[in-house]
Amino acid sequence: MIDPQLLRDNSDLVRRSQQARGASVDLVDEAIAADRARRDAITAFEALRAEQNAFGKLVAAAPKDEKAALVAQAQQLAADVKAAQAVAGEAEARFVQVAGSIPNVIIEGVPSGGETDFVTLREVGEKPSFDFEPRDHLALGEVLDAIDMERGVKVSGSRFYFLKGVGARLELALMNYALDTALDAGFTPLITPTLVKPEVMSGTGFLGAHADEIYYLPDDELYLTGTSEVALAGYHADEIVDVSAGPLRYAGWSTCYRREAGSYGKDTRGIIRVHQFQKLEMFSYIDPADAEAEHERLLALQEGMLRSLGLAYRVIDTAAGDLGSSAARKYDVEAWVPTQGAYRELTSTSNCTTFQARRLETRFRGEGGKTSPVATLNGTLATTRWLVALLETHQRADGSVVVPEPLRPYLRGLEVLEVAS
Repeated sequence: MIDPQLLRDNSDLVRRSQQARGASVDLVDEAIAADRARRDAITAFEALRAEQNAFGKLVAAAPKDEKAALVAQAQQLAADVKAAQAVAGEAEARFVQVAGSIPNVIIEGVPSGGETDFVTLREVGEKPSFDFEPRDHLALGEVLDAIDMERGVKVSGSRFYFLKGVGARLELALMNYALDTALDAGFTPLITPTLVKPEVMSGTGFLGAHADEIYYLPDDELYLTGTSEVALAGYHADEIVDVSAGPLRYAGWSTCYRREAGSYGKDTRGIIRVHQFQKLEMFSYIDPADAEAEHERLLALQEGMLRSLGLAYRVIDTAAGDLGSSAARKYDVEAWVPTQGAYRELTSTSNCTTFQARRLETRFRGEGGKTSPVATLNGTLATTRWLVALLETHQRADGSVVVPEPLRPYLRGLEVLEVAS
């Protein structure tokens, strides 16, 4: 949840954040009232417990002929303490429920509004032009015998697919190139679990407004993750981490799953919006004072990947109403997709400040040895969707596709994906 101290000391900041997100401002007042009731209940419980402890010593020291009457008072006092503890517990649960419904407070400068209210920070690269009618990524995948949607649907249903031959090799080349990029930048690789406990999924903030996107296995009480960010955020849950020498940086490789609820009729052709895909996710644990600089670093790594692969792209500062509940700021990097004549999101990076760490009890020791929540950040370095922009951008008139130079070593030197005979 958000910092209770921030709620008490700067409630107007939280209100402005809610307003920018288009979320309930009244929820802030409810949380403040719940916090006050919680603290009053805890104070009352602790006062009664102190009285009980003092009375217990009085009973122990009392003469034998007085103890019977005192014991009866002690029993009543014990009942009062138990009742006060129950009230405090209920008040705590109420506060957690209300405050936990407030998304992370946005960082100053994040644009207000919804999905279309983003701010374009820059456009990079030359959009490809062709002297022939370009094919879309699925048509290219079919002539290259690289993508088989028909059999994916036959085996698993809509929005599933097979990557075959050079399609499978191209995805693995992209992922391994991203992994090497992360290694060069000092990230520790992890292959993460794709099933996580409810408390981890909730702790990362994914069981809010978009919970219907997540696959749930009720018999096992486990969730399938839509990003390795979830497992990476849970990796140091309930721990005190050492970030005195710099951030802890991980690169998580995993298969990801999304239900794509509410996307009926959207991007039904090809592999833009699918239920299963591969992703390499960067994740940083860092002193909150350094979080914004780390955010720019993650973004620079993403942009470096796109430039090296010859993709035209833009970077947008996502509007508050389009942020997930855990993000205080998110940059999306969108590549140009020629046949759509539009930019489409390939990757994003979010600064979650201390929101996730507070929920997952991940702390660090600051000056004087005092512990406080770390900041967490995430950013995708490569995912299956990148194949869409790669194939369309580098296609030739006969349907073959030029392989960007950085990927060639991962494809045994292959320079061109040739049309299948």
